[in-house]
Amino acid sequence: MLRTHKCAELNLKHDGQTVTLCGWVDRRRDHGGVAFMDLRDASGIVQLVVSEEVVREVRNEYVLKVTGKVRKRPEGNENPEIVTGDIEVMADDVEILNSCATLPFQVSEHAEDSNVGEDIRLRYRFVDLRRRQLHDNLVLRSRISQIARRVMEEHEFIEIETPTLTRSTPEGARDFVVPARIRPGSWYALPQSPQLFKQLLMVGGMERYFQL
Repeated sequence: MLRTHKCAELNLKHDGQTVTLCGWVDRRRDHGGVAFMDLRDASGIVQLVVSEEVVREVRNEYVLKVTGKVRKRPEGNENPEIVTGDIEVMADDVEILNSCATLPFQVSEHAEDSNVGEDIRLRYRFVDLRRRQLHDNLVLRSRISQIARRVMEEHEFIEIETPTLTRSTPEGARDFVVPARIRPGSWYALPQSPQLFKQLLMVGGMERYFQL
Protein backbone atom coordinates (compact mmCIF):
# COMPACT_ATOMS: atom_id res chain seq x y z
CA MET A 1 0.00 0.00 0.00
CA LEU A 2 1.20 3.48 -0.84
CA ARG A 3 -0.50 5.04 2.17
CA THR A 4 -0.43 4.41 5.90
CA HIS A 5 -3.80 6.03 6.67
CA LYS A 6 -6.98 7.23 4.98
CA CYS A 7 -7.51 10.97 5.05
CA ALA A 8 -10.58 10.95 7.32
CA GLU A 9 -8.96 8.55 9.82
CA LEU A 10 -6.66 11.22 11.20
CA ASN A 11 -7.49 12.99 14.47
CA LEU A 12 -5.79 14.33 17.59
CA LYS A 13 -4.68 10.81 18.54
CA HIS A 14 -2.25 10.97 15.62
CA ASP A 15 -0.69 14.28 16.74
CA GLY A 16 3.07 14.08 16.17
CA GLN A 17 2.91 10.93 14.01
CA THR A 18 4.38 10.76 10.50
CA VAL A 19 1.82 9.53 7.98
CA THR A 20 1.62 8.88 4.24
CA LEU A 21 -1.58 9.80 2.40
CA CYS A 22 -2.78 9.47 -1.19
CA GLY A 23 -5.63 11.32 -2.83
CA TRP A 24 -6.89 14.08 -5.08
CA VAL A 25 -6.32 17.78 -4.50
CA ASP A 26 -9.76 19.14 -3.66
CA ARG A 27 -8.66 22.78 -3.51
CA ARG A 28 -5.64 24.92 -2.61
CA ARG A 29 -5.17 28.32 -1.00
CA ASP A 30 -1.89 30.21 -1.26
CA HIS A 31 -0.77 32.46 1.60
CA GLY A 32 2.58 34.10 0.97
CA GLY A 33 4.99 31.19 0.58
CA VAL A 34 2.74 28.62 2.25
CA ALA A 35 -0.03 26.67 0.53
CA PHE A 36 -2.98 25.07 2.29
CA MET A 37 -4.38 22.15 0.31
CA ASP A 38 -7.35 19.90 0.98
CA LEU A 39 -6.48 16.32 0.08
CA ARG A 40 -9.47 14.10 -0.67
CA ASP A 41 -9.90 10.34 -0.86
CA ALA A 42 -12.96 8.11 -0.56
CA SER A 43 -13.03 8.54 3.23
CA GLY A 44 -13.02 12.34 3.33
CA ILE A 45 -10.73 15.38 3.43
CA VAL A 46 -7.67 16.46 5.39
CA GLN A 47 -5.80 19.78 5.25
CA LEU A 48 -2.15 19.86 4.17
CA VAL A 49 0.34 22.62 4.88
CA VAL A 50 3.14 22.74 2.32
CA SER A 51 5.59 25.18 0.78
CA GLU A 52 4.28 26.93 -2.33
CA GLU A 53 7.60 26.20 -4.02
CA VAL A 54 7.07 22.46 -3.62
CA VAL A 55 3.57 22.45 -5.12
CA ARG A 56 3.89 25.29 -7.61
CA GLU A 57 2.50 23.19 -10.49
CA VAL A 58 -0.16 21.33 -8.49
CA ARG A 59 -3.78 22.04 -9.37
CA ASN A 60 -7.20 20.66 -8.46
CA GLU A 61 -7.67 16.90 -8.99
CA TYR A 62 -3.93 16.20 -9.24
CA VAL A 63 -3.25 12.85 -7.59
CA LEU A 64 -0.66 13.15 -4.81
CA LYS A 65 1.27 10.96 -2.44
CA VAL A 66 2.10 13.02 0.64
CA THR A 67 4.28 12.20 3.64
CA GLY A 68 4.28 14.49 6.64
CA LYS A 69 3.67 14.96 10.35
CA VAL A 70 0.22 15.38 11.89
CA ARG A 71 -0.17 18.37 14.18
CA LYS A 72 -2.98 20.06 16.05
CA ARG A 73 -4.31 23.11 14.25
CA PRO A 74 -3.52 26.50 15.81
CA GLU A 75 -6.22 27.68 18.19
CA GLY A 76 -9.02 29.38 16.31
CA ASN A 77 -8.27 27.62 13.02
CA GLU A 78 -10.28 24.48 13.72
CA ASN A 79 -12.92 23.43 11.20
CA PRO A 80 -15.87 21.68 12.92
CA GLU A 81 -17.52 20.93 9.57
CA ILE A 82 -15.11 18.06 8.78
CA VAL A 83 -14.03 15.14 10.94
CA THR A 84 -10.35 16.07 10.55
CA GLY A 85 -10.99 19.68 11.47
CA ASP A 86 -8.81 19.58 14.61
CA ILE A 87 -5.60 18.60 12.83
CA GLU A 88 -3.53 19.26 9.73
CA VAL A 89 -0.58 17.54 8.07
CA MET A 90 2.73 19.33 7.63
CA ALA A 91 3.80 17.89 4.28
CA ASP A 92 7.54 17.13 4.06
CA ASP A 93 7.46 15.12 0.84
CA VAL A 94 4.98 15.53 -2.02
CA GLU A 95 4.97 13.21 -5.03
CA ILE A 96 2.72 13.83 -8.02
CA LEU A 97 1.31 10.44 -9.02
CA ASN A 98 -0.78 11.87 -11.83
CA SER A 99 -1.56 15.29 -13.23
CA CYS A 100 -4.99 16.44 -14.36
CA ALA A 101 -6.13 18.32 -17.45
CA THR A 102 -8.88 20.92 -17.27
CA LEU A 103 -12.04 19.23 -16.03
CA PRO A 104 -15.41 19.47 -17.83
CA PHE A 105 -16.91 20.51 -14.47
CA GLN A 106 -15.69 21.06 -10.92
CA VAL A 107 -15.73 18.25 -8.35
CA SER A 108 -15.01 20.11 -5.13
CA GLU A 109 -17.94 20.94 -2.84
CA HIS A 110 -16.51 24.45 -2.59
CA ALA A 111 -16.75 25.09 -6.33
CA GLU A 112 -19.59 27.24 -7.59
CA ASP A 113 -22.49 25.30 -9.09
CA SER A 114 -22.07 25.44 -12.85
CA ASN A 115 -25.41 23.71 -13.61
CA VAL A 116 -23.73 21.03 -15.66
CA GLY A 117 -26.16 19.03 -17.78
CA GLU A 118 -26.80 15.37 -17.10
CA ASP A 119 -25.43 14.38 -20.52
CA ILE A 120 -22.03 15.88 -19.63
CA ARG A 121 -22.04 14.27 -16.18
CA LEU A 122 -22.82 10.85 -17.66
CA ARG A 123 -20.18 11.23 -20.36
CA TYR A 124 -17.60 11.90 -17.65
CA ARG A 125 -19.12 9.56 -15.09
CA PHE A 126 -15.72 8.67 -13.61
CA VAL A 127 -15.28 12.33 -12.68
CA ASP A 128 -18.86 12.81 -11.49
CA LEU A 129 -18.51 9.85 -9.09
CA ARG A 130 -15.79 11.74 -7.21
CA ARG A 131 -18.39 14.21 -5.95
CA ARG A 132 -19.27 13.63 -2.32
CA GLN A 133 -23.04 13.41 -2.85
CA LEU A 134 -22.78 10.61 -5.42
CA HIS A 135 -20.18 8.79 -3.33
CA ASP A 136 -22.41 8.96 -0.26
CA ASN A 137 -25.41 7.73 -2.28
CA LEU A 138 -23.54 4.60 -3.35
CA VAL A 139 -22.28 3.98 0.19
CA LEU A 140 -25.83 4.33 1.57
CA ARG A 141 -27.22 1.97 -1.07
CA SER A 142 -24.56 -0.61 -0.18
CA ARG A 143 -25.36 -0.39 3.54
CA ILE A 144 -29.09 -0.75 2.93
CA SER A 145 -28.46 -3.85 0.79
CA GLN A 146 -26.26 -5.36 3.51
CA ILE A 147 -28.94 -4.77 6.16
CA ALA A 148 -31.63 -6.27 3.93
CA ARG A 149 -29.50 -9.36 3.30
CA ARG A 150 -28.84 -9.84 7.02
CA VAL A 151 -32.54 -9.58 7.85
CA MET A 152 -33.55 -11.99 5.09
CA GLU A 153 -30.86 -14.46 6.15
CA GLU A 154 -32.14 -14.37 9.73
CA HIS A 155 -35.55 -15.42 8.39
CA GLU A 156 -34.00 -18.28 6.38
CA PHE A 157 -34.50 -16.72 2.95
CA ILE A 158 -32.15 -17.80 0.14
CA GLU A 159 -30.73 -15.18 -2.24
CA ILE A 160 -31.03 -16.34 -5.85
CA GLU A 161 -30.30 -14.30 -8.96
CA THR A 162 -32.84 -15.00 -11.67
CA PRO A 163 -31.94 -14.49 -15.36
CA THR A 164 -31.79 -10.96 -16.74
CA LEU A 165 -32.14 -12.14 -20.37
CA THR A 166 -35.07 -14.35 -21.32
CA ARG A 167 -37.76 -14.97 -23.94
CA SER A 168 -40.41 -12.36 -24.54
CA THR A 169 -43.59 -13.06 -22.55
CA PRO A 170 -47.18 -12.19 -23.54
CA GLU A 171 -47.89 -10.02 -20.52
CA GLY A 172 -49.13 -7.04 -22.45
CA ALA A 173 -46.38 -4.73 -21.20
CA ARG A 174 -43.77 -3.17 -23.48
CA ASP A 175 -40.68 -5.33 -24.04
CA PHE A 176 -37.10 -4.11 -23.82
CA VAL A 177 -35.18 -6.25 -26.28
CA VAL A 178 -31.46 -7.04 -26.67
CA PRO A 179 -30.26 -8.23 -30.12
CA ALA A 180 -28.48 -11.60 -30.28
CA ARG A 181 -25.23 -10.98 -32.16
CA ILE A 182 -24.63 -14.66 -33.02
CA ARG A 183 -28.17 -15.05 -34.42
CA PRO A 184 -29.09 -12.04 -36.59
CA GLY A 185 -32.79 -11.30 -36.44
CA SER A 186 -33.21 -12.84 -33.00
CA TRP A 187 -33.23 -11.12 -29.66
CA TYR A 188 -33.55 -11.58 -25.92
CA ALA A 189 -35.95 -9.66 -23.71
CA LEU A 190 -35.32 -8.09 -20.33
CA PRO A 191 -37.77 -9.61 -17.82
CA GLN A 192 -40.58 -7.26 -16.86
CA SER A 193 -40.74 -8.96 -13.45
CA PRO A 194 -39.21 -12.09 -11.88
CA GLN A 195 -42.69 -13.57 -11.40
CA LEU A 196 -42.25 -16.62 -13.66
CA PHE A 197 -38.86 -17.44 -12.16
CA LYS A 198 -40.26 -17.06 -8.64
CA GLN A 199 -43.02 -19.51 -9.47
CA LEU A 200 -40.50 -22.02 -10.82
CA LEU A 201 -38.45 -21.68 -7.65
CA MET A 202 -41.47 -22.19 -5.40
CA VAL A 203 -42.53 -25.31 -7.28
CA GLY A 204 -38.93 -26.50 -7.13
CA GLY A 205 -38.92 -26.37 -3.34
CA MET A 206 -37.34 -22.97 -2.65
CA GLU A 207 -39.90 -21.83 -0.10
CA ARG A 208 -38.23 -18.58 0.84
CA TYR A 209 -36.36 -16.70 -1.86
CA PHE A 210 -35.28 -13.11 -2.44
CA GLN A 211 -33.19 -11.10 -4.82
CA LEU A 212 -32.09 -7.49 -4.85
